[in-house]
Amino acid sequence: MITPHRSTQPIGKTVSQTWLAAALTLIVSVVALPATSQIAGGDVDARPDPAVVCHVGVYRLDDGSWVDVAPLASKGLRWRRLDGSTARMMLDAQGHWISTLGSTTRVEGPQPQLGSCDEGRMVFEGQNGHRLTQDVRETTFVGEGGTHLNGRLILPPGEGPVPIMVEVHGSEGANALAFNAFQRFAPAEGVGVFVYAKRGSGGSEGRYTQDFHVLAEDAAAAVVEARRLAGSRAGRVGLHGGSQGGWVAPLAASQTPVDFVIVGFGLAYGALAEDSDQVMLDLKGKGWGPDVLSQAREITDVTGAFIASHGEVGFAGLEAVRTKYRAQPWFADIKGEFTGLLLTTPNEQIIAMAPALDAGTSWDYDPLPVLSGLDTPMLWIQAEDDLGAPPEATRQRLIDLAAQGRPITLLEYPDTDHGIVRFETAPDGKRTSIGYAPGYYQAVLDWAKTGRLDGRYGDGRLLATPSPRGR
Repeated sequence: MITPHRSTQPIGKTVSQTWLAAALTLIVSVVALPATSQIAGGDVDARPDPAVVCHVGVYRLDDGSWVDVAPLASKGLRWRRLDGSTARMMLDAQGHWISTLGSTTRVEGPQPQLGSCDEGRMVFEGQNGHRLTQDVRETTFVGEGGTHLNGRLILPPGEGPVPIMVEVHGSEGANALAFNAFQRFAPAEGVGVFVYAKRGSGGSEGRYTQDFHVLAEDAAAAVVEARRLAGSRAGRVGLHGGSQGGWVAPLAASQTPVDFVIVGFGLAYGALAEDSDQVMLDLKGKGWGPDVLSQAREITDVTGAFIASHGEVGFAGLEAVRTKYRAQPWFADIKGEFTGLLLTTPNEQIIAMAPALDAGTSWDYDPLPVLSGLDTPMLWIQAEDDLGAPPEATRQRLIDLAAQGRPITLLEYPDTDHGIVRFETAPDGKRTSIGYAPGYYQAVLDWAKTGRLDGRYGDGRLLATPSPRGR
């Protein structure tokens, strides 16, 4: 997505080619990101907590299940399980590990304890666990424009062919080699993973960008490199992308052959529509009716044109809608990705902030032609209550495409937000993550293995499967 989810504290998260959209990148990101973050792409130098990074890994328990222990850029660690349960881990003054549910501060649920760094041991609800040794192959490959990117292939134990997921970044700038969790637990479930550091992060060359075309070429090159490294062990090879990766992964699949695509909490329409949909969602949430939504649509038409033109249309349209609607009681309730900020930020401030960044977002990209022509089987997983990527338009577009015979399967989880995270809502409306939806991880892994969903995946609802019509 253009920015991380706006109201949910994340577990585990796009503005343009000229000075004006660069300034908007800064404005949107400073306001929209969680307080611990900086700007979109500004976390490219994030590093795991050095005091505890030695514990990172996936631990096999006595009953054969696993617990993944992930690094955090801030202090501490995070554990997660296949069922979606997760908690942040912190050391107390006595040296005991304390787990707080999801992204809350409540000490609740299992309280696993880790051994010393060199032991690689864990005790989880009375079971002993040992850290798995993984088959890891480091590499450097060439992405778009000759840019050298650092990558890593992690394979399950054994010698036979295995499915491999090539992980595609979201809009975050953080180094996936350090922070991607699938690279540890997917191999523990029999699925290989190729992960790479997005340009500008983790020692990869280049500059952080949100140009979907550049990122898709990088992802396509990663597929080629994953197959090369895996050799005879490469079985089904596909792309797995979340959030912004929902634009990038299908585009990459149109450039290089893959066996499957998995998209999590992505959008099947363009980045500009994301903002207008968020504005409508914000206003509906405040109780405003159709008349207000119609007037707000006039505003988002202006702000969208302003962004899409990289500011070349000038400030006249913005000034006109500001003047026309500023006194309306609903005006202050307009947020979205960028519209609310465009309406309330003085023009001179936008200009003054201009030199800061240029993320190169593909504002004019429409994914429909790619999705309409792609013959690769695709699994889309949506969050029904996604505030960062409102799902209504994407849901309908995917259902329509499946009915036309496109190889699209759509699974949607109720009561979840961006990231397929369950949440609790405070009286002020603020959402806090309490874990991932049960069944979500298993659906991803099963699609990578077989290209099918068999049985139930928690309370996920299957909304679309390919129709033979149109073929």
